Amino acid sequence: MFRRQVFDALEAHLSDHEVTVITGMRRTGKTTSILHLLSCVSHSNKVFLDLERIEHRQIFRQKSFSKIQADLEFLGIDFSKAGVIALDEVQLVPEVASFVKYYYDHSPIKFILSGSSSYYLKNQITESLAGRKQVFEVFPLNFIEFLRFKEVDEEPLWSQRLQTFRPLVFAKYQHLYEEYLRFGGFPQVVLADSPERKVNILKDILNSYLELDVKILSDYSVIDDLFRLVSVLSSRIGNKLDKQKIGVLLGINRNKINDYIALFEATYFLHLISPYATNPDRHIALQPKVYIADNGLAAQLAQLSSGALFENAIANQLMRLGKVNYFQKKSGQEIDFILDEKTAFEVKETPGQIDLKKTIDRAQELALLEAKVIGRMPPGNDFTDFLWGGCVF
Repeated sequence: MFRRQVFDALEAHLSDHEVTVITGMRRTGKTTSILHLLSCVSHSNKVFLDLERIEHRQIFRQKSFSKIQADLEFLGIDFSKAGVIALDEVQLVPEVASFVKYYYDHSPIKFILSGSSSYYLKNQITESLAGRKQVFEVFPLNFIEFLRFKEVDEEPLWSQRLQTFRPLVFAKYQHLYEEYLRFGGFPQVVLADSPERKVNILKDILNSYLELDVKILSDYSVIDDLFRLVSVLSSRIGNKLDKQKIGVLLGINRNKINDYIALFEATYFLHLISPYATNPDRHIALQPKVYIADNGLAAQLAQLSSGALFENAIANQLMRLGKVNYFQKKSGQEIDFILDEKTAFEVKETPGQIDLKKTIDRAQELALLEAKVIGRMPPGNDFTDFLWGGCVF
């Protein structure tokens, strides 16, 4: 098992009685994270239940807590002493929330829950366990984790994090970063041994995502609409989100467009980046920009330029570091990304000195502390005052 960066925080929380909630998009490693935590539990008073299995779902659909407890005791759990109950895919059984709340309050049992961040998990589970849980998000692999899964030495790259371009670093890792840009960071995709296999897995992930999350909503009739919508959104990576135009294009009611996009956000399929607004009455474009949570999925949904894929990857990389916004004047001048309201980033496949100068000038207009350019390829001259994309993590 390859170690994920989120494991440190999960392990630290294991000894806390608070409920550990692990959430994220399907196939990002939530189940693996649960199994890793259970392997860290030294005693045998523990159980793992996958709620995608009907016999496990039926345990928690009983109306009596005492009957649920009896079934769990049959599976080996002693409720009178410290133990761990791990439940995977809890969004499939909303009834779990009340059971967990009661036994959190009345027993020494530690609960670990995981599931896709659907409406059920976001709303019912989270609200029911208010003050009783901590949420941990699992995303597709970042580039450091990608290297780890490829069994490539990651240590030399750590010292280059957010540092200016160095040719030796680029030469060592560039081919791997290009693979990361093309196929993304789903663990199963990264471990696949051929491009064809990677593409097939990505298609399966996409189909499973749409089918299973629509199943949760109990509305099979909208699968085609959802697929058409995600395809259109993927083709508009880095563009402002005009829901009215998209609704007209697809023939879908604007209210439904709002609901579907909210679903995509809640299940980590896409991210909306809001404008940076120092003065809402001047220069600011109010619509958010859309980015897909994984480059491999984005590439399966639309024919994207290499520039769009690079920008999408950088958006996801920066969002792991803090709050991300963009800025655009009515004249069209813009800053691609602003991190934590402090640092301006311009994204260019082949950056140059003029790109850095423009970014610095625009950052100064907004009184931002720093301005940087992120590049994919060196420009072929002496300009090196930029960050290579593989060092943004």
